[in-house]
Amino acid sequence: MANSLTNMVGDYLFEQRIRTDGASVESLAVRIAPLFEQADTEALHRQLTASGGELGGRLLVLDKTGKVQVDTYGTLNGTRIDAPEVANVLMRGDVADYGVHALNDEGGIKSNKNFLFGSAGDSTWVSYCTAGIISQSDVIGVLLLASPVQTMMSNLYELRDQMLLLFIVVAAFAIIFCLIFSQIITKPVSALTRGIQSMARGDFSTRVQIQGSGEMRRMARTFNSMSEKIESLDQARNQFVSNASHELKTPLATMKIMVESLIYQPEMETGLRTEFLGDINREIDRLSSIVTDLLTLVRMDVKDVKLSRENMSLAAVVKDTEHLLAPLCEQRNQTLTLSLQDDCDMYADRTKLQQVVYNLMENAFKYTQEGGTINVSLQHVGKNAVLKVQDNGPGIAAEHLPHIFDRFYRVDKARSREAGGTGLGLAIVNQLVVLHGGEIHVESEVGKGTTFIVEIPLHQG
Repeated sequence: MANSLTNMVGDYLFEQRIRTDGASVESLAVRIAPLFEQADTEALHRQLTASGGELGGRLLVLDKTGKVQVDTYGTLNGTRIDAPEVANVLMRGDVADYGVHALNDEGGIKSNKNFLFGSAGDSTWVSYCTAGIISQSDVIGVLLLASPVQTMMSNLYELRDQMLLLFIVVAAFAIIFCLIFSQIITKPVSALTRGIQSMARGDFSTRVQIQGSGEMRRMARTFNSMSEKIESLDQARNQFVSNASHELKTPLATMKIMVESLIYQPEMETGLRTEFLGDINREIDRLSSIVTDLLTLVRMDVKDVKLSRENMSLAAVVKDTEHLLAPLCEQRNQTLTLSLQDDCDMYADRTKLQQVVYNLMENAFKYTQEGGTINVSLQHVGKNAVLKVQDNGPGIAAEHLPHIFDRFYRVDKARSREAGGTGLGLAIVNQLVVLHGGEIHVESEVGKGTTFIVEIPLHQG
């Protein structure tokens, strides 16, 4: 690039020189044509000597064969000049020509101008400007002006060297800048790649440092959010497997003990045997209930549960559930109060909403002390039906509330099993409410009871 730019500058300078020398040499060739034709050597030499001083160079007159007839320096008379500028006038018929040459030690042309290699001091640089000497439309000779251009060539080479140095410095800075900039750009990408590879190996706790700006920061935040969710899901899966294994193992272990007792005590009393068989039957029922609930949750997870919607009244569902649970309420000497302020007609799945209401009310009866009070209210608030199931039981501690809808989560494990629960009821209730586009949350305080609040849109798509 430095050489190309230098050549452009050189060409511009040469053009200026050509216009100056060319016009003078052509004019002089016209003036000396009669003298050369008449072979007036002395007059021709005087004219050339005077003009050479004005032009600042050496003037030579060559005949049609390229041989020097007159030389203002007087050293090349009778020698042949093999220069392309002379040949172009004599052979091709050009009116004038111009060229720059490096001369060797003997004065011969060494090469054409080349700014890419070498330096101005390596050679003697001259410019050749030629013009045809014409008589009666015939070229009878050539006028050659040889001018030294050493200073101009030195300046061009110096310019080339400075530009070359400048380009090297700029290129070095550009390379360093690109390396630094690429490191800045690729560092967060590399960190993100390492994080993804770490996650691929099973380390879901991987987080990347949020750095950079714009898209890189958003990518890092998105990755960390995704990693956090995957870790949470993995922990939930492991906890679920652990809890499910424990819940299934407990009734199996109980049944194994009772079956072994029956096997190794063949003379067991009839009444005790019947009691053992009844316990085994209840454990089988419990095991079946757990498996059924698990299958229900799995179908919900894979979106395999479809709602059989129909026009229905949520108030009617609450009344039906009250009737079903009346024996349990009487057995525990509890008081149930209904406050149904609206029918809350909606287009929904009656069976699944009845399961929601039944599970919430049954839990209220089971986990409230005997003689306790359960209040169930239903009202139309905005676009939603709001169902509240409130009891005055022992309540739930604040640290348990965020996990109350987790699968197999029990606030009081021993008491829950005694009540016959599987630990999946509230998880199923939460999923069924979400399927209807609703929300469920819980409010509780230890010693003051618990309230479950369900909000379900009345108009669903």
